[in-house]
Amino acid sequence: MPPKSQDHSPEPRSKCRLLEIVQYSCELEKVSSGEVGTHCFPFSRIFQICPHRPAVEITRYITIDAKTGEIEIPDGQSSLPKGKAWRDVHLYSKSEQ
Repeated sequence: MPPKSQDHSPEPRSKCRLLEIVQYSCELEKVSSGEVGTHCFPFSRIFQICPHRPAVEITRYITIDAKTGEIEIPDGQSSLPKGKAWRDVHLYSKSEQ
């Protein structure tokens, strides 16, 4: 069976999924008794996952309706960032820069 070609054309959004990861940012604070406590704030990160493509974080490019939780993605795939497969990410040593 011949290998599948690596087509890098944009996928229609209907084939893509959105994934939400909730992370927490925590700060130390003094409570009324004088003890130090931790106060954490949740924040969401939204990723778009399309078939045969790396996942891409799109959090900064979308709008989320706070009442309904509905996500609005901007029109046009060109406005979204491009992802790279890990095999295509290169780490250079400082001496090579």
